Amino acid sequence: MQSLALTFDDGPDGHYTPLLLDVLGAAQVTATFFPIAPRATEHPAVIRRILDEGHTIGVHCHQHVRHSARDQSWCRQDTDRALGRLRELGAEPVLWRTPWGDLAPWSEQVARERGLRLVGWSVDTHDWRGDTAEEMFSATRPSLTPGAIVLAHDGIGPGARRRSVQETIGYVRLVIEHALARGIGLRSLA
Repeated sequence: MQSLALTFDDGPDGHYTPLLLDVLGAAQVTATFFPIAPRATEHPAVIRRILDEGHTIGVHCHQHVRHSARDQSWCRQDTDRALGRLRELGAEPVLWRTPWGDLAPWSEQVARERGLRLVGWSVDTHDWRGDTAEEMFSATRPSLTPGAIVLAHDGIGPGARRRSVQETIGYVRLVIEHALARGIGLRSLA
């Protein structure tokens, strides 16, 4: 079965991430999470649940800063700090999504040195804006095809205009229904 991948950045959130995990679990769908390391440390039980339920945890960052705004040394330190925290929680990331997907000329080298594969996305929900689940689904539906990587957020990240992750959870329900009705599987990236 051909699949698409649901991915979530900027979590975990102590309230919304478990609700999202309930939706994924009910549909027997796995996803990929790219947490902000200090938030992961604040919610170790949520990280444990993500892992226990078969989802993948990649590394996002320790500080949510664009690579192009910092130098290579800063990026190495931030990535190592994030990796260290996630490993303390039992995760062994092999995937890396940089904040905002922003890459500097040296980002690939830092990834290679740490045995990480950089991951982007092909479908952006723009859920940080606060659009409704239906608006996000309508905008992304044509792109929800096998091989797609969907970007959403299970936490309220820097620059977000929304106050809740509830519409993202509703969007995920719609994507799952859409995919399963068309014989498209949903899976984590690793």
